[in-house]
Amino acid sequence: MSRHKKEQQMRLRLAQEAAQVLIESGSRDFAMAKRKAAEHLSAHDTRNLPTNIEIEQALAEYQRLFRSEDQPQILKKLREIAYDAMQFFADFKPRLVGPVLTGTADTNTAVNLHVYSNTYEEVSLLLLNNNIPFENQDKRLRTGQDSYVFYPCIVFFAEQQKIEVVVFSNKQQGLKPLSPVDGKPMQRADLADLEILLNEEV
Repeated sequence: MSRHKKEQQMRLRLAQEAAQVLIESGSRDFAMAKRKAAEHLSAHDTRNLPTNIEIEQALAEYQRLFRSEDQPQILKKLREIAYDAMQFFADFKPRLVGPVLTGTADTNTAVNLHVYSNTYEEVSLLLLNNNIPFENQDKRLRTGQDSYVFYPCIVFFAEQQKIEVVVFSNKQQGLKPLSPVDGKPMQRADLADLEILLNEEV
């Protein structure tokens, strides 16, 4: 077997292993998944790490082959939870982003929302007034080729499902953070967009 063929095979195996890590963790931390995949396959010195797009493709392929029975139902349930959460945050112009929107969400995947407000406190006060426990965190998002910004993030659970709400200022409504998968502006869906998706799944 040629060296090129071996490198291609290792790259594919690493993508598949990294996809497994993402599925099991529920995370979309591609850098972490690549590191763990390289460790599992004893490929620390490889120069053939897969791209995030290749890992996402491997993840979708795995779900198609081995999770075709339950993953669509899991995705539908997550989108329904997202819809309810977006109705709850309706005053803050919520947008659904991430795997629940793009379709690769699985059992451990968090629902990711972006909301817009004059202040972070306005959003947190909504949860406080409804007696919903939450945590304050920071979420690092890519905003340019090599630039990252930390944004305030509210994390809480609904129906035992983790929901992460990144809070932007109203002035940042035109800002589109970049996708960790392909580096392009993130896909985002408002309530109307999500309703169309849910109706298509019926």
